[in-house]
Amino acid sequence: MTAVGRRVTLLLLGVAGLLAGCAPAASPAPAGSPPARSASVGSAPVAAYRGLALQPAQPRPEFTLTDTSGRRYDFAARTGGRPTFLFFGYTDCPDVCPTTMADVAAALRGTPAGVRRAVQVVFVTTDPHHDTGPVLARWLRRFDTDLPTRFVGLTGTESQVDTAQTAARVPVASDGGRTHSAELLLFGTDDYARVVYLSGSSPDDIRHDLPTVAG
Repeated sequence: MTAVGRRVTLLLLGVAGLLAGCAPAASPAPAGSPPARSASVGSAPVAAYRGLALQPAQPRPEFTLTDTSGRRYDFAARTGGRPTFLFFGYTDCPDVCPTTMADVAAALRGTPAGVRRAVQVVFVTTDPHHDTGPVLARWLRRFDTDLPTRFVGLTGTESQVDTAQTAARVPVASDGGRTHSAELLLFGTDDYARVVYLSGSSPDDIRHDLPTVAG
């Protein structure tokens, strides 16, 4: 498929992909959730990204959760100025979550060493009752063991995790965290996300976009 064809496919998948989650059938976002963000080709040249360009660009969200060591993790302060992937999901997910983490890891392995070191990957659980720090740590090590920068796993109370999703402008998870956003956000060194990846994106798409975002 050509790059243009791939972008058209992503645009068609956009509405469904924003809340695909891992449940057998996606249910509507809970009442009070922020409306799904519009994802469309933005001001960058059409060929700039293989992911879905965001318009308007979204600022790096501010929220504080707990990392796998039990320490407070201020997302904006700890990742500010760094290219950062942000994804919300849960470790028992049978498909979308492990596939997304594996795709990011595969993409990073094919980038220059400097980019691999600079990029931070942050996974926030939507099932904090099950995904304790040790559970998150063990799960993430399945994907990042050979990478120079380990993936960060975050958890918290259900209210704190909901607040983080709202701050990131993704739909708040429902069904005990099983129905959640399928958006993989990529924030650049300027602390804005201008591209997002949905179902149908590949490691090659991510690998193509990283030098532009990390530069």
